[in-house]
Amino acid sequence: MYTREFERIGKRLFAEHLVGGNFGNMSVRDANKGFHIKQTGDYLDAVSGLVFVPFEGTVPKNASSEYRVHLAVYRNSPHMAIVHAHPQAAIAASLVMDRVIPEDSEGRMFCPEIRVVGGAPGSQELADNVAAVLAKQKLVIVKGHGTFAAGKNLDEAYQFTSLAEHSCRVLALKRSFQSL
Repeated sequence: MYTREFERIGKRLFAEHLVGGNFGNMSVRDANKGFHIKQTGDYLDAVSGLVFVPFEGTVPKNASSEYRVHLAVYRNSPHMAIVHAHPQAAIAASLVMDRVIPEDSEGRMFCPEIRVVGGAPGSQELADNVAAVLAKQKLVIVKGHGTFAAGKNLDEAYQFTSLAEHSCRVLALKRSFQSL
């Protein structure tokens, strides 16, 4: 059903070096019943199948290990899609900053502040922290782990993922030029 859309966005994430290996995951809300998410271990650009996770009931064992984050976001926001990626500059920024204030024009326009939150991968703490931020905006960085971006569809969530990396790279380049 959504497999081609997941693979299309997955290929863009790989092309921009926003994910590596089988890191990251994506999901799409299915009305008010639950959501479709990639299987654990699948590469984002070659999805072997999607798993349906109901809002109420048993979570399939082959659902992505970050299903708790997706579930918490959908329960606490109107977002229809989520992309979780591991962009290197955004991860590096999260290790030294509590929030990222973009200085590039696109970042200032679309996401003037990117919050950084904590929580162990796959944990309920992470799910609660990410969901609290994504209830109010479309992008958050998890300290040392990566970005979670949400939107009306996978394309919009992908755009915010790309925006986070671009803004963090611009900040890093600015600082390197200042040291010249």
